[in-house]
Amino acid sequence: MRVGMTMFFQNYADWDRYEAKERGEDVPALDPATDGRRYREELDAALAAEDQGWDSLWTVEHHISPYTMIPNPVQLLSYIAGATSRIDVGTMVVVLPWHHPLRVAEDITVLQYLLGEGRTPYIGFGRGAARREFAQLGLEMGESRGRFDEAIQVVKLALTEESFSFHGEHYTFDDVTMRPRPRDPQQLIDNFHFSWGSPSSAPIGARFGLKPLIIPQRPWDDYHAELAEFGRARAAAGYAPARPRIHMNVFCGETEQEAEEHARRFIPEYADSARRNYELDSNHFATTKGYEHYAAQSAALEQVGDAAKAMGDAYLANHVWGTPDQCVEKMRRIAAAFRPEEFMLVMRYGDMPREVAERNVALFSREVLPAVQAIPLEEPVTYDDALTA
Repeated sequence: MRVGMTMFFQNYADWDRYEAKERGEDVPALDPATDGRRYREELDAALAAEDQGWDSLWTVEHHISPYTMIPNPVQLLSYIAGATSRIDVGTMVVVLPWHHPLRVAEDITVLQYLLGEGRTPYIGFGRGAARREFAQLGLEMGESRGRFDEAIQVVKLALTEESFSFHGEHYTFDDVTMRPRPRDPQQLIDNFHFSWGSPSSAPIGARFGLKPLIIPQRPWDDYHAELAEFGRARAAAGYAPARPRIHMNVFCGETEQEAEEHARRFIPEYADSARRNYELDSNHFATTKGYEHYAAQSAALEQVGDAAKAMGDAYLANHVWGTPDQCVEKMRRIAAAFRPEEFMLVMRYGDMPREVAERNVALFSREVLPAVQAIPLEEPVTYDDALTA
């Protein structure tokens, strides 16, 4: 089993100031040193991962808010490619509707060259769900599904055809080419993944041959039915079953008390940051085409009353925390249920101090990582199996 670390540079402490400024209130200007300090600290942790035995480094794409300060994941991974020698890299995800698809194809081609022989870029794609990100990038959120469908086709054409044409509603190309040509286009395409937020979106990436990437937002059992739909869509398009890759937050403590204390503080902070970034307790999804699931989720959170606590409790139930033995056992159970290809783990999130994150990573790397890497890979769960799991 492969195990990767995910870079998730958050400035959680800035959320109150940021939202007040967004509402038009008079607030102090941001001290940019806070962003810079977090960047330096998390880059140091990421560059240590190779020597600690991790298989890969992953990162995400977000704009505008303190949620995740990584606006260009491929740019960050290009730096990682040059600063390391063994480790693979991945995105979770590149949000295709936010980019010109030909530029995406160019960027991941260059990343493949920068990694060199023997190292793999795993490119996850998604369609985005944060209103403020679409708005400040000057894009219509309700067009995201159509833009995604066209963009993934353009990316694949640019990688596989020296010259191609494409005529869609959002993108038009006539006899265009891309240089440099990818060293191994099939390696790139075979390692394309898709992450979805709403269950109805699962087949969108599957029918283009993308593999599943799970970022758990619902109870684990819910994902069996979604993976079943994903498998059906892949099969209908002529693709073989594929193992998922699974993202989780992790806190590993020397004692149960230490692990629980830190997990109950920092994992709900991560969940709260996600709630605020996506405005999950807002009613704006109800009027946005293609986001019906989010509208229902928002209505449910509104009925709960305390959306922040509800999301924090859900993330505590889904993600991995405990002593080393407890972390190994939880990850073995998830592996047995889903037979994943890889886990991608966030080790620092919320307002977690650097020294706490360093202890978390060091203990996990020493006592959990080898045990999880020793979990044997199994054949993918078929969609029929998934429905009965």
